[in-house]
Amino acid sequence: MSTIQSAKSFGKVAVAMGGHAAERDISLLSGEAVLSALKSQGVDAIKFDTAASDIMELKEKGIDRVFNIMHGRGGEDGQLQGALELIGIPYTGSGVLGSALGMDKLRTKNCWLGAGLPTPKWMVLEKESDIDACVVALGFPVMVKPALEGSSLGMAKANTIEQLREAYKKAMKFTCDVMAEQWVEGAEYTVAVLADKALPVIRLETPNEFYDYEAKYQAETTQYHCPCGLTAEQEQALQHLSIKAFKLLAGEGWGRVDLMLDAQGKPQLLEINTVPGMTDHSLVPMAAKQAGIDFNTLVWQILETSFAKEGA
Repeated sequence: MSTIQSAKSFGKVAVAMGGHAAERDISLLSGEAVLSALKSQGVDAIKFDTAASDIMELKEKGIDRVFNIMHGRGGEDGQLQGALELIGIPYTGSGVLGSALGMDKLRTKNCWLGAGLPTPKWMVLEKESDIDACVVALGFPVMVKPALEGSSLGMAKANTIEQLREAYKKAMKFTCDVMAEQWVEGAEYTVAVLADKALPVIRLETPNEFYDYEAKYQAETTQYHCPCGLTAEQEQALQHLSIKAFKLLAGEGWGRVDLMLDAQGKPQLLEINTVPGMTDHSLVPMAAKQAGIDFNTLVWQILETSFAKEGA
């Protein structure tokens, strides 16, 4: 439920989008959708592309708060959050710690492991010679991921040692931190978080080998099931686990938790997103709609999370 009744209460808002990350194009799409929604509700909002403008311009423009919709490195990893805190401008979503942990798949895994939360087995591939050890430790198939990218960029499934070597080389183009994760056979789900509460669960279905970049943003064959088809008890269990996993990583305000149910029906946490997409293919708006929250209201409620950063 919205607590802010007047658009004027937000003051002047900058919608931070774009940036230099590999997800720049998606961020711009999300940002334009958010900007349009805010303006349509009377909010004094402007576009702010960090690739074209210096962060100190926010002060010069008299910005009162920032709606952060920058996906990937520079906007989702704590860098923007830290800069905004230094200049005293509140912002939406998770803080420095939650953003940094959530963006780093390796640290995410270690935090969940330490808390005893379920997540697939994995190992770090520090060099190509680690591949033989990976085969022994995890077997096949495995998922190879850059540790510091989102939107499934650089990810690949490997069924053979040759494919594993190729996947490692592909992931290395995005970051020097590469991980291999044991393949989970089962249905994939996502749980959107808004104001620290879970929205209805979405089940993802794609003819692709996995929910990759093409399936997320380009394909018309991806299916989104909401209601997700689980029993009320099963759905509540996934929501509870997702909120726990999100908060454990210091996630705040809004975000998304991705997980699967394995062949035994047990949940396996994959990752969190602290600045999820807000495009016409995006999952948080879908879940919100199922909960009776339209896009404009969703954007408004996300902007309200910036008030938690007042005085940060």
